[in-house]
Amino acid sequence: MAMQMNTGGVDGNEPEVMLEMNTTPLIDVMLVLIIMLIITIPVQLHAVNLDLPSNSTAVPPKPPEVVLVVVQNDGQVQWNGEQLADTSALEARLAALAARSDEPQLHLRPQDAAPYGAVARVLAHAQRLGVTRMGLVGQERFAR
Repeated sequence: MAMQMNTGGVDGNEPEVMLEMNTTPLIDVMLVLIIMLIITIPVQLHAVNLDLPSNSTAVPPKPPEVVLVVVQNDGQVQWNGEQLADTSALEARLAALAARSDEPQLHLRPQDAAPYGAVARVLAHAQRLGVTRMGLVGQERFAR
């Protein structure tokens, strides 16, 4: 008795339809693309260049000189605790401060009820005369 194999369609003469996709060419193309991508991407260095100080025995810099300017509640201006007579005295001191090669820091401390106009005048004079190292101080209680 012979075994009969069905090799085709209904009548046995047609070839059977292949239902699975051949993925070998697709995988080959993807591998080639991945290799091309890896080769063409430049090597990136993950480093940060820093200029670190050398281990020298240099003298540490001295703290900067500080000039304290206080604008009082009545609009009067004090320079390191000394009451200034008028605006021209303030301008003369600010010009001398800006002209120095080692310009000290100017700390402007307005009192609680100091008029805004007086503080703005001091700031405007300092800016016009070229004072570059200036800061507002006195609000330490709000730093919480």
